[in-house]
Amino acid sequence: MNVVPEVAVREQAQLGEGPTWDPATGRLIWVDILSSRIHTYDPESGRRTVMATGQQVGAAKPRAGGGLVVNLREGIGRYDAEGAFSWLLHDPVAGRRGNDAAVAPDGALWAGTMRDNEAEIGGGLYRVAPDGTVTDTVGAVACSNGTGWSPDGRLMYYIDTPTLRIDVFDVDGERVRDRRPFATIEPGAGAPDGLTVDAEGCVWVALWNGSALRRYAPDGRLERIIGLPVRRPTACAFGGRDLRDLYITSARTGGGAPHPLAGSLLVLPDAGLGLPGTPFAG
Repeated sequence: MNVVPEVAVREQAQLGEGPTWDPATGRLIWVDILSSRIHTYDPESGRRTVMATGQQVGAAKPRAGGGLVVNLREGIGRYDAEGAFSWLLHDPVAGRRGNDAAVAPDGALWAGTMRDNEAEIGGGLYRVAPDGTVTDTVGAVACSNGTGWSPDGRLMYYIDTPTLRIDVFDVDGERVRDRRPFATIEPGAGAPDGLTVDAEGCVWVALWNGSALRRYAPDGRLERIIGLPVRRPTACAFGGRDLRDLYITSARTGGGAPHPLAGSLLVLPDAGLGLPGTPFAG
């Protein structure tokens, strides 16, 4: 399949991240972590919005009752449908911030954290129940990133970026177990960042410093590499009315002079078929 990346939104995001399709509004939601902003984009009308959060925001996901749940520097917050903010979990730790997050099929938020110095072990991945109950799921990590589930919900994929691996767990109710490598990125090809799982059970991953997306088959076999016009793609997610377009966020921060499109939201039209997302139930 020959898919060519296009520019969906020309932007200069310092650290674009976390694309998420919201079927209730027909919009793609994504964040600029370092600029503390949440972006939305309606691909049919072209309409965009930008909202400031007041502190770094690692992820923003739709809520079942409207509004957003957000993984912030100081914890997990909620915006209601009218935009009013409240904390679900306020847990500020010096030198630590929220990073990527995902909503599980049961409606719980799995939220990652990392130290500002991402090479230092001091982050984690936490299951945040709709009532705010928090469970530490995988222990200490350096840079918690992509998280996603197989189409049947029995497997969870996860990235701690400095390991250069995508790991996979068996899902056991509200917990995960039996962590093991699913795929390893060879040195020099970039570092795994955000991921998404498609309707065929294949895992797509963005390669930070690798100018590429990869698609891995359910058995871990590398099935496809797609080159991108940015050095630092960060994450990917299917969106659009039929969930067939793959959106990719990117970053301008670091790495010398950025490519002119760095920080933009890219799209691979008709790249495959995505899985319907689950809104946060809290």
